[in-house]
Amino acid sequence: MSESESEPEPEESADVTGEHATRRTGQRHECRRCGRKQGLVGKYDINLCRQCFREVARDMGFKKYS
Repeated sequence: MSESESEPEPEESADVTGEHATRRTGQRHECRRCGRKQGLVGKYDINLCRQCFREVARDMGFKKYS
């Protein structure tokens, strides 16, 4: 293998915090209640994570159909 085809150094691939994590997940928004950045319900600009949405959805007027 040539030098350009070798595997990356462990230090480079281990960094998953800060700006790199934001780019990796593509999330720029966060939950209004708890601050999570993943699992957001962003439709209609709700911007709640799915866990918080389940807790307050009925109060917001959503109904569960089974």
